[in-house]
Amino acid sequence: MSTSSATPPAATPASAHASTPLRIDFVSDVSCPWCAIGLKSLETALARIPEAAVEFHVQPFELNPNMAKEGQDITEHIAEKYGSTPEQQEQSREMIRQRGAAVGFTFAMDKRSRIYNTFDAHRLLHWAEEAGRQKELKHALFDAYFTNGEDPSSHDVLLRAAERVGLDREAARQVLESDQFADEVRMLEQYWQQAGVRSVPAIVINQRHLISGGQPPEVFEGALRQILEGK
Repeated sequence: MSTSSATPPAATPASAHASTPLRIDFVSDVSCPWCAIGLKSLETALARIPEAAVEFHVQPFELNPNMAKEGQDITEHIAEKYGSTPEQQEQSREMIRQRGAAVGFTFAMDKRSRIYNTFDAHRLLHWAEEAGRQKELKHALFDAYFTNGEDPSSHDVLLRAAERVGLDREAARQVLESDQFADEVRMLEQYWQQAGVRSVPAIVINQRHLISGGQPPEVFEGALRQILEGK
């Protein structure tokens, strides 16, 4: 199977050998805190199953595809979208901070004050797969937004993240300054929506098994072991 995600993932043949790597499609958004938790948690689970070969693909999903370039105040946005009060939001942030700390991720809640458009980040992630640095870039973008409070729609922020994980800065700039991979990202977003993904993170194993949400490592580990055992 090609490692490119330029087209929707092909089905795994039923006759595939038992040693065929697990295909993991991690459908998520850069601005989703539970996605950051889910990725770290999933990686913790996979580290506990060293015998599992994995083919990992980051897939695009925009929580706010119509977000303006200047973004929106995060408290205002969440109140409008979910109807939550400032007190409820504070409780939620503290829970997220604690869950992140449990899997080794730092949420600096005082640095993150706005929600931003993430489409260009998804285009850059799509390009990064060709260089084998997609998951590393995903981590760098989570760090930029949630830990450092940076704007993931900013090309400067995206370029720094790309350079940090060993990607060519000038090649990344060419992607961002063009419309490259826009059609591919939109096609994949539509594909996953049509497949029934309505919230993220959505972790799809071998195009058949769905694990939803930023689960604890134990939940991911148990599910992955069951899948490996063919249950």
